[in-house]
Amino acid sequence: MWNIPNTLTAFRLCLIPIFLFIFYLPSQWAFFAAAFVFWLASITDILDGYLARRLNQSTPFGAFLDPVADKVMVSAALVVLVGHYQSAWMTVPALIIIGREIVISALREWMAEQGKRGEVAVSQLGKVKTAAQMLAIIGLIWQFQPWMVTLSYILLYIATILTFGSMVQYLMAARHSFFAKEG
Repeated sequence: MWNIPNTLTAFRLCLIPIFLFIFYLPSQWAFFAAAFVFWLASITDILDGYLARRLNQSTPFGAFLDPVADKVMVSAALVVLVGHYQSAWMTVPALIIIGREIVISALREWMAEQGKRGEVAVSQLGKVKTAAQMLAIIGLIWQFQPWMVTLSYILLYIATILTFGSMVQYLMAARHSFFAKEG
């Protein structure tokens, strides 16, 4: 159970309270350090999947824990950013992104109960969405320069559009199961 990919995923979960603690420190370097911790967590997200495939170390535990760690990490970051920026420009995309994660998690669980989990597997659009989302969140946490915040907002809105698009893609893939007759 505790192979390298699963250890990286567990490490990512452990980084979440560290990220939150650092983000709220009253220090000039806090935003940079919090952005670094979020970046490190994002890198472990890339590495754990790659290593699980490359080293043939995929496990049911890892398949469960990895998406949980991703969703908690992103949700925690979005919640603190909503509180920090206190703007509808931040709140609306955060709600769409977090809402999509809830909908897709519920959809995957329901499809698994139907024996059709493979029909709602991760798509390329979902991977692009995740990359845009991570870069946007890192920039919005760091806030190094005004141009970085502006660029990060643009990326956040691109990620939000991709988020909505990938949700529609997943729902369309499952639509025949929604309306199938029982028995």
